Amino acid sequence: MKIGIICYPTYGGSGVVATELGIALAEKGHEVHFISYAFPHRLNHFIDNIYYHEVEVSNYPLFEHSLYCLSLTSKMLEVIEFEDLDLLHVHYAIPFATSAYLAKQIVKKKNSNIKIITTLHGTDITLVGLEPSFLPLVKFSIEESDGVTAVSKFLKETTLTNYNIEKDIEVINNFIDTSLYKPIKNVAMRKKIAPNGEKILIHTSNFRVVKRVTDTIKILELVKKEIPTKLILVGDGPDRSECERLSRELNLQNDVIFLGKQDVIQEILPCGDIFLMPSQSESFGLAALEAMSCGLPVISSSVGGLPELNMHNKTGFIAEFGDVERMASYTVSLLNNEKKYNIFSANARARAIENFDKKLIIPQYEAYYEKILSE
Repeated sequence: MKIGIICYPTYGGSGVVATELGIALAEKGHEVHFISYAFPHRLNHFIDNIYYHEVEVSNYPLFEHSLYCLSLTSKMLEVIEFEDLDLLHVHYAIPFATSAYLAKQIVKKKNSNIKIITTLHGTDITLVGLEPSFLPLVKFSIEESDGVTAVSKFLKETTLTNYNIEKDIEVINNFIDTSLYKPIKNVAMRKKIAPNGEKILIHTSNFRVVKRVTDTIKILELVKKEIPTKLILVGDGPDRSECERLSRELNLQNDVIFLGKQDVIQEILPCGDIFLMPSQSESFGLAALEAMSCGLPVISSSVGGLPELNMHNKTGFIAEFGDVERMASYTVSLLNNEKKYNIFSANARARAIENFDKKLIIPQYEAYYEKILSE
């Protein structure tokens, strides 16, 4: 099968999932063509059956703003024709599904029967797509896709309700390579971060406001009153400066470690004891899944698809977003009870393996591709 994958090549969850999907499909013998403005950051070594096509954006002086959507459509047309693709799999409704639809209408003239599959990841539906100017475009692009998948039941129901769409949406969860994300402690790193045996909390995100990263610092402040603790923050984004300011204001600058963006998160996560995800909006929670696979119990908010992933009082605890007192209390209760902590840790790892391992999810995508191609 020849598959074109279109995604954002950055650190966001949709780009990570799309890239890991492409890698897994290539390893199974499919021919995968990534189409984007930059090389996906998870493609950090040569992989057979994977090809990259860069979208070049025109800088013609007449255009005040870049015409990325049209440049992307042109590149799609080129790859469809010269690589003889079977389908385009776009990750994010806008602008990718819209560009794919336009490309399909053009290649129809050449008797090409390219199929389009759109995977909905979250903010393309719950945030950006709900802006009045974008809503009709998102609705149209979803309805005109040959197949649509969503990463959680929550996102599927939200899409059908918010956009009044009558279309079959397949739920295919995000996945993880549990052989890569595993609970092997990095003793040297842990000793460097917590030289006096402190407990370690971890949070990873793109530091947007909806991630409520500042809440993790407030949780640390409360936990430290009971247990010596450090907090590792991995990632970067618009809220980082506020987080740094808050850590200084609370006199926690020596207990909050900002690592910035990291490519080898699987080496960092096992150093921690508990993963914090206090998000205000989360359609699935890929970062939490990565932590669970490394054996970290998760303390999360109850929003979006998180309750589908993090099982309350089994793999971690769930509280209302913004309730830092309850999240801190849950954290202390786990850190103070070694037996309970070990059970939760084992449950988290088991849930990742038994429900979200790539060996389980990739075949679901392959089966869905075959279904759409046969229609």
